[in-house]
Amino acid sequence: MKIQFGEKVAYGFGDFASSMFWKLFSAYLLYFYTDVVGITAAAVGTMFLVTRIWDTAFDPLVGIVSDRVHTRWGKFRPFILWFAVPFGIIGILTFSAPELSYQGKITYAYITYTLMMMIYSLINVPYASLMGVMSADTRERTTLSTYRFVFAFAGSILVLGTAEPLVTWFGRGTDNVVNEQQGWFYTIVCFAVLASLMFFVTFLKTRERIKPPQERNNKLKSDFADLMNNKQWFILLGAGVATLIFNSIRDGSAIFYFKYFVAYSDRVKLPLLDVSLQYSSLYLVIGQAANIIGVLLAKPISDKIGKRNTFATAMLLAALFSMIFYTLDRDQLLLMFVLQCMISICAGSIFPLLWAMYADIADYSEWKTGRRATGLIFSSSSMSQKLGWSLGGALTGWILSAYGFEANSIQSDYAESGLKMMMSIFPAIGAFFSFGIILFYQLSDHKMHRINDDLQTKRTMLK
Repeated sequence: MKIQFGEKVAYGFGDFASSMFWKLFSAYLLYFYTDVVGITAAAVGTMFLVTRIWDTAFDPLVGIVSDRVHTRWGKFRPFILWFAVPFGIIGILTFSAPELSYQGKITYAYITYTLMMMIYSLINVPYASLMGVMSADTRERTTLSTYRFVFAFAGSILVLGTAEPLVTWFGRGTDNVVNEQQGWFYTIVCFAVLASLMFFVTFLKTRERIKPPQERNNKLKSDFADLMNNKQWFILLGAGVATLIFNSIRDGSAIFYFKYFVAYSDRVKLPLLDVSLQYSSLYLVIGQAANIIGVLLAKPISDKIGKRNTFATAMLLAALFSMIFYTLDRDQLLLMFVLQCMISICAGSIFPLLWAMYADIADYSEWKTGRRATGLIFSSSSMSQKLGWSLGGALTGWILSAYGFEANSIQSDYAESGLKMMMSIFPAIGAFFSFGIILFYQLSDHKMHRINDDLQTKRTMLK
């Protein structure tokens, strides 16, 4: 069955909402904790790792639960309804900075960030799983994934293009001095309200069409055994983790790179808009726009050469472009933005492929075992996202500390060299790992067409 345009857009709204906060976390949260709240980079890096390890383990639990939910709305859509409002509320609390002792600030950050990531899992794992039951057509899933990530990067662009001006506007006092704590709080309130409303639209306008096999064994032990014996799942998990390390180090380093290495105080006035941005924000906005180009290119290219080959080529090019980035000096802004476009096009093409391939793995598992655990398998995609982000975020904080970074100070030459490495060589290592791992993936599009034909025959016989 072909999914209508309106339903594809409604599905995309869900990742528009999620990605607003994902981008806030990846691009601004480390800066918020170090430069606004006053926590050291090393402490934040450790917090990111500790909280996200638990959060990574939490994702499969959400997948297990959602696989066993049965309501008149389906298995996965109810979670989007139930957690839309809590998502917004905890998001606001995460970007709040109450007046506490230094240890109190760290404790508050641990609690709110842990809760935020748990709520994120409770809404995002079922949301991702939803794609696996909206259609059985592998190409239709790639189309759905394309819509999803076009809206995801659009949400990121909205955040990156408006966060800084909104913080300035909400935080400006009568003396014209900007109170960043106040500015961030009210800015996040705006994003939280919008995210909750968009989740409601996703719930209302999407439908679940694929039902699990009637004879399915619902034992948790069987589901885990199937997953542990699925080599293709492990391969995609590894490639996904490496990809997210690549992305999270680049995103988390950008604001520091431009503030402390490029060190341009000028702002860029956007044409036709009464908005000016710092170079770091413009760099990230351009990256998100280029990501959308990559998303749009993913389907036509993968239709010709396959999802695995498209994935591998994109990561190899991203690694090579990242290494070239290291050669740039602080005054070569044009080349920085050109390379950002090239790297981001490559990175953008990965994400619709990655999630469409997880849907293929769910079909592959059902074809092999006769049991379907869509939520558990898709939770692994979220798990890889969180694990890669965890390692990348922790590495970002630790590397900053290792190179002697000090917030709101002039950096040493050694620290500046670290900032250059964090925007180039370190991400390139992650991209090279992703490229190497994905070469072992064996579920070609041709093979998946044969598997889907077999599954359709089996499902028809069971009716």
